[in-house]
Amino acid sequence: MKCPFCEAPETKVVDKRVSEDSETNRRRRECLACGRRFTTYERVEMGNFLVVKKDGTRERFNRDKILKGLIKACEKRPIEMNDIEKVVDEVERDIMTRDSHEIKSDEIGKIIMEKLKKLDDVAYIRFASVYRQFASISSFEKELEKLK
Repeated sequence: MKCPFCEAPETKVVDKRVSEDSETNRRRRECLACGRRFTTYERVEMGNFLVVKKDGTRERFNRDKILKGLIKACEKRPIEMNDIEKVVDEVERDIMTRDSHEIKSDEIGKIIMEKLKKLDDVAYIRFASVYRQFASISSFEKELEKLK
């Protein structure tokens, strides 16, 4: 692992811990050249899953896109970052358990909405307004009625 401070190629692991959900390994590292410490995280890569977009194009599954969307939906809400990351982990796990190595983007959106609805109503509506591309106030109101 290359040091992010001095870019030296050799570091040593001084501490390793498994996360509470056993999905991530946290490693505390020390650079052998400059002596500074930094943290790295290790998780299973989802590189072999393809997302089929609405226009039919395919791209590799990107966990960070889900995380960014959830952070935006949960902005200024009383939701811990840890809870947001748990939702991303659950979505990723749901996708991994499928038989196919392809998943439609709208299926991912539905999974996210299902998880968000349990987490926070306002974040759910924010995400739904972008995901479902509400064209009018009436479509927005219909979604609100479903929540009630």
